[in-house]
Amino acid sequence: MGVDQSILDKANKWLTATFDEKTKQQIKNLISSNPSELNDCFYKSLEFGTGGMRGIMGPGDNRINPYTLGKNTQGLSQYLKETFNGVPLRVAIAFDCRNNSKELAKVVADVFSANGIQVFLFSDLRPTPELSFAVKHLNCQCGIVLTASHNPPEYNGYKVYWVDGGQLVPPQDKEIITLINSLDYDDINFKANESLISYIDQEVDLPFLKATIKNGTFGLTKSARESLNIVFTPLHGTSVTMIPKALEMAGYTQVHIVKEQEQPDGNFPTVVSPNPEEPEALAMALALAEKTKADIVIGTDPDCDRLGIAIRNFNGEMILLNGNQAMVVMTDFLIQYWKENKRLNGKQFVASTIVSTPMMETITEANGVECKISLTGFKWIAKMIKDHPEQEFIGGGEESFGFMVGDFVRDKDAVTATLLACEIAALAKSQGSSFYEQLIKLYLKHGLYKEHLISVIKKGISGAEEIKQIMINLRDKPLNEIAGSKVIAIMDYQSSIATDVVNNNKTKINIPKSNVLIFYTEDGSKIAARPSGTEPKIKFYISVNKKLNSFEEFDTLSKQMDNRIKEIIKALNQNLK
Repeated sequence: MGVDQSILDKANKWLTATFDEKTKQQIKNLISSNPSELNDCFYKSLEFGTGGMRGIMGPGDNRINPYTLGKNTQGLSQYLKETFNGVPLRVAIAFDCRNNSKELAKVVADVFSANGIQVFLFSDLRPTPELSFAVKHLNCQCGIVLTASHNPPEYNGYKVYWVDGGQLVPPQDKEIITLINSLDYDDINFKANESLISYIDQEVDLPFLKATIKNGTFGLTKSARESLNIVFTPLHGTSVTMIPKALEMAGYTQVHIVKEQEQPDGNFPTVVSPNPEEPEALAMALALAEKTKADIVIGTDPDCDRLGIAIRNFNGEMILLNGNQAMVVMTDFLIQYWKENKRLNGKQFVASTIVSTPMMETITEANGVECKISLTGFKWIAKMIKDHPEQEFIGGGEESFGFMVGDFVRDKDAVTATLLACEIAALAKSQGSSFYEQLIKLYLKHGLYKEHLISVIKKGISGAEEIKQIMINLRDKPLNEIAGSKVIAIMDYQSSIATDVVNNNKTKINIPKSNVLIFYTEDGSKIAARPSGTEPKIKFYISVNKKLNSFEEFDTLSKQMDNRIKEIIKALNQNLK
């Protein structure tokens, strides 16, 4: 494979005096012996996606390294000075367990301090939701966390939080990116002012834990909590610094941690992927649950903003919940708690996303609570909270295993969500029920909804082009039927147009633009296509639903719906060839 001159020109800029000798040698090696990798390192610059900026670590514009992060931070420093003119600037910085996270966090701190900005840097790894909390708690204008969430070990990332504790959203994100892109690497000021860097830990840890207990516990008895048998795994991540403490403070005494996965390790040696969405990631936790006869299993991703949950079904078998199932049980529990405590007055809302289960809207409508729907990513849910100060946020989530309770943290929060899940399980057990029974009762009341996610991986330059072409094809030749069911509506979030196919009517979608297409069919199915904002994937989200009449009917109807999902997958595969 040859190398374009434009790629060589970009690479040669990294051989100047601006860059350190190790980086220059890495570039030289790529030029001489690995043109394919050189292309991938320079064919584009890293961009901000759904969850900030993520990429493979290494040299080049399309990699995570001190220079790409330094340039981001230099641009962000200048934007902060322009936006908060004359105000003493404060920034909080956290990092997760990933390789190089601590070193990269110090680089970011150095650049902020070199620009005269006070920095509060966590002395050791901490969960992402604690960083969101710290921004408001320490009266900062901005926060940064070094993480690539559940991506493979070779990745790292850079998430930016604003003064409200939520991630960057328009218009700030575009304005900052424009400023960053206007800079050269030699504009970065790496000369740290150590007097402006303060190291933090307990002064934020304790208030965060107290706020977590306040928001994540719901008046259970001491005996109810002590009777719940819990297995927990941090999957080698940051949650081990907070979740065991939170469970202990709340009064949970039976907590078994998966020892092989307890120590933070950026290589994630015991799993293929440190992603609680993947059943394989929780295999060790499930094995421990059988040994300890646990009631519930909790596993969190490396930066502790998402959680996977396993519970026992009516036969006593451990089953994994998907993100939609966990979300509807948690949401209904919160709404009922607010009802029982006479806190609902029509000024509350819950939130979910366009690719999550429609059951969220069904539940909220039945309870007279508004459900606001956003684009994928909790930055949009945080924006809703900021945009609607006249309303109270109860909680909300998305299909990808994220949930947020209240608004003391403005991002998905696996610490508080873990407490919430355990409270639901403990209360149900004390009443002779179970978490699983609560889920089935919701299906009986609101209909049985089943969802399935397909992720198609397309790596590198050619993969990005393939993903782009798939979305073009779906728009140019929209599906008119899927697995024998007619398409009755199409939502195109890129053009902001909703099409009623039956009546040939078009209306405007009042949500920010995004590269997402959703097809609704005659039988109530929903199929969404969305390129990932953080990984080289295109994702297809499938949702089907039917009325459930009895507990006894559940297994049969569930299998029928599984078969329907398989039919839809087969139809999608044929259409995408």
